[in-house]
Amino acid sequence: MDSGLQTRAKHNKPVFGLLFFKRFAKLTGYMFPSWRSVQVLICILLLILGLLEQVVIFYIGNIPSKYYKVFGDRDMAGFREKTIMAVLLITAEAFIKASTLYLVSVLYIKWRGCINAKIHKLYFTDLVYYTVNMAGKIDNPDQRITQDLDRMCDNFSQIFAPIIIAPFTIAYYLYKSVQSTSYLGPVGVLSFFIVATVINKLLMSPVVHYVFRREKMEGNYRFKHMLLRANVESAAFYRSGEIEKFYTDQRLHRLLRTQHSLILRQYALNFSVNIFDYLGGILSYILLAFPIFNGDFDSVSPSDFSSLISANSFIFMYLINCFTRLIDLSLKAAEVAGNAHRVGELIEELQQVKDKQRTLNYVKDSHPPNPASEQVELTDINIDSQMTQKALTVSELTYAPPKSSDILCKNLTFQLEAGVNILVTGDSGCGKSSLLRVIAGLWPSTNGSVRFHEVVSPSKILFLPQKPYFTDGTLKQQVIYPLKETDHGSVSLDDETIHQYVELTGLQTLTERSLGLENYSSNDWYQELSPGEMQRLSFVRLFFHQPKFAVLDEATSQIGVDLERVLYSKCQELGITLMSVGHRKTLREFHQLELRLQGRGNWTIQPITDSIIS
Repeated sequence: MDSGLQTRAKHNKPVFGLLFFKRFAKLTGYMFPSWRSVQVLICILLLILGLLEQVVIFYIGNIPSKYYKVFGDRDMAGFREKTIMAVLLITAEAFIKASTLYLVSVLYIKWRGCINAKIHKLYFTDLVYYTVNMAGKIDNPDQRITQDLDRMCDNFSQIFAPIIIAPFTIAYYLYKSVQSTSYLGPVGVLSFFIVATVINKLLMSPVVHYVFRREKMEGNYRFKHMLLRANVESAAFYRSGEIEKFYTDQRLHRLLRTQHSLILRQYALNFSVNIFDYLGGILSYILLAFPIFNGDFDSVSPSDFSSLISANSFIFMYLINCFTRLIDLSLKAAEVAGNAHRVGELIEELQQVKDKQRTLNYVKDSHPPNPASEQVELTDINIDSQMTQKALTVSELTYAPPKSSDILCKNLTFQLEAGVNILVTGDSGCGKSSLLRVIAGLWPSTNGSVRFHEVVSPSKILFLPQKPYFTDGTLKQQVIYPLKETDHGSVSLDDETIHQYVELTGLQTLTERSLGLENYSSNDWYQELSPGEMQRLSFVRLFFHQPKFAVLDEATSQIGVDLERVLYSKCQELGITLMSVGHRKTLREFHQLELRLQGRGNWTIQPITDSIIS
């Protein structure tokens, strides 16, 4: 690694430093979207409750001194009065604590909702979610969105109320301590707090770093289990329990080693926190010793002296307690910082990917340049001369897999035009599916361009990927995807028409298992459907939307030849122009052009003479 990368890596290391405060300041902007938001109102209520609590605690803290006084004076009436007052104060304190806990919990939910909304807005924009998951620049985006964000908001909500109240309580008890011991008390307590803060800051940074690493290892370990769950049937055919246990145990041991390293750093921080807590307990007596031994209270009676010492010691102890409570938050603050780094890093990456994709958007141009000389002229094919609408034009396109210099295809030029079906063929690994990824904008191209003349949408250009995708919901939701069942204006076909397409594709048993189109909802249709059923259901989706153009990536590889003929004939009947990737020779009869990728950048495109459409 060169010195520039090393310097950048050092500055970006997740510690409790400037980078954390920058990232957390940005997250705070999402937590409090405006001054009129509910979150601000809750903060004001928390502040009011916190100040009320300090008043109540002050009077509760003075109860022992009052009892000393009434016991010394043998005052029975005063004893009853102080006892009633004490019960009322304790009841008020219980109410304030319960209300504070409730408001803090609401604040946690609001914060998580606001930050999640921001992340989802970035994550689901264009193809950001694809790029972030495939590029691998950051680990486990799903875990950062769910678990890391949840922990950050939860931990911060627990330390938020003490933090916002601390300045007011510290200022008040500093003032009261000045009255007791002049400036000696405040200076002593502040010096104590500064020393404790510096030491804890040095001990917190390693904890933050290992919290970050722990969450990463936790995500890797969870992902391994999720991967096995998603492919459990394939693994079972291989009887792969032993090898899966081996690799899963590897990830578990890495996680446990990281957790052990974390608790070692937490041990040092815990030691520092606890020693300053207990030192704070005797600091109040040390500060009180000066006015006592100087004779400031020599003229006071014994009962008044006990009461006065009790009241003053409470002031000092509570002032020290205000500082030590902030010190006690060090562990929680370290957890917040570690998770905030992961969430902040995710948002930064999402924003970068979004900005980059904005500059790489393909040009939608209704007047593309003239095709290059290598392109087959449409006059060589017998088609309707009035069907001249184009979907896209590929010009001098050169592409390779991401992070690879192995050119799959060089200077490719063709156009997808209404009424001219194109069959993409070639040996496995020559770049057929890769071509569709480049056209769809999932992969960048090395050179050349792809110009769309129609919007990529279900009614214009629809892609059927090699691995069908199904979301949550009913069987009807799978058919109308990517529309929603609530999009009534966009969902124009009735259920009877969908049933006809289901029957055409041979999926009647699926509707029976699902109790119709809308009576059964599943969170995992991949466990409900066989590979062949997935592909047939994808064609039901295609027929439902009836786009002008469709791009199919081996969409019938799990379907028999007879049904394949039925499906392609239906596409022809519905007027859907196809660009298909496939190996079967039976597909040739439904296409007019063959684009053959020959490997090493070479390609040919020529008419198909045995097409039944020509």
